[in-house]
Amino acid sequence: MKKKLNIAVMGTGFMGKVHCHMWRTVAKIFDVEYEPVLKRIFGTVESDVQAFKDRWGFEYSSMDWQKTIESDDIDVVDIVAPNFIHKDMAIYAAQNGKNIVCEKPCALTAADAKEMADAADKAGVLSYLNHNYRRIPAVSYARQLIQDGKLGDIYHYRGAYLQDWIMDPNFPLTWHLKKETAGGGPLFDLGSHNVDLARYLIGEVDSVMAEERTFIKKRPLPGAGAATFTAGNNNSTEMGDVTIDDAAFLMLNFQNGALGTSEVTRFAGGRRNYNYFEVYGSKGSLVWNLERLNELLFMDLTEPYELQGFKNIMMTAPQHPYTGKWWASGHLVGYESTFVNAASDFLTALAKGTQVSPNFHDGAKIVAVLEAAEKSAKEGKRIKVDYPE
Repeated sequence: MKKKLNIAVMGTGFMGKVHCHMWRTVAKIFDVEYEPVLKRIFGTVESDVQAFKDRWGFEYSSMDWQKTIESDDIDVVDIVAPNFIHKDMAIYAAQNGKNIVCEKPCALTAADAKEMADAADKAGVLSYLNHNYRRIPAVSYARQLIQDGKLGDIYHYRGAYLQDWIMDPNFPLTWHLKKETAGGGPLFDLGSHNVDLARYLIGEVDSVMAEERTFIKKRPLPGAGAATFTAGNNNSTEMGDVTIDDAAFLMLNFQNGALGTSEVTRFAGGRRNYNYFEVYGSKGSLVWNLERLNELLFMDLTEPYELQGFKNIMMTAPQHPYTGKWWASGHLVGYESTFVNAASDFLTALAKGTQVSPNFHDGAKIVAVLEAAEKSAKEGKRIKVDYPE
């Protein structure tokens, strides 16, 4: 009999839906000690909260986030609310002895993320920052190949995360486009994923040189239909200032001597969710793309030159990370599977009393790199990353 683990999900948006699926599925796929229970749901619009509660089978709903977190029947607080509230929710959860799962980016500043990490450490609770792309079998296997020396000395990393969902100038000025609520544009949103993958695969970043650009500087204020916006369908005529970047390009120097780049944008027409990396070393190369997430390209430079070429490895064998717990060999996993894989690692760490990565300390380091990039873009020079101590 698995132990019940009561979950409070803090948010009813897209990520709330994904996380509910994650908690509902993990104990059915993985041999974990806990059975997560969707106990409480928090949201800010009463009709949305009630509908979300009924759809996913929560026992209770609330529009008071503090009362939701401090409830005696909650074991894990899962934060999927907008970026600006992450810090307050996480610290309050730690103070109330709750284990924490939090969506990225960790916080608006590295200092805030460090406060979150310190609060979790002080309370002795587990923190997990959800950079779910680490849990894609191909990405996890890429790291394994690098650590096993299959690529030799790493020369450079090339990362890109490209989307196109706000190219329409009529897209409203949502919280995603404001510095005070989002922290940054794709630099923080997509860049946090890209920097996490760079750290995961290559190592810590030493310094950054960056450029940022905001292409559409004013947008319509959200109208009654903003929550269901479709291209060209926003009736608001009152405009507001966009205070974040629309695109950012980063050049990275790693502490181990490797060189890297990171390109993040929401203005790459035709790129719906193009998360991509290349890694080049003295013995081999790797290429991966989220839009073909079950495939990993590997070049073995130790083979004779005339036989060299990228091998497309289908990540569907039982020997590949995570895949053995899913379907029969040869069958694909999807985006939602990455969250379930992450939940299994979180629950395993919780049962064993160990740490899980990335956590809030990792989050503080990621945001420190993003802040260095932001400073570099403003000052026009290379900036050394100031990691929180």
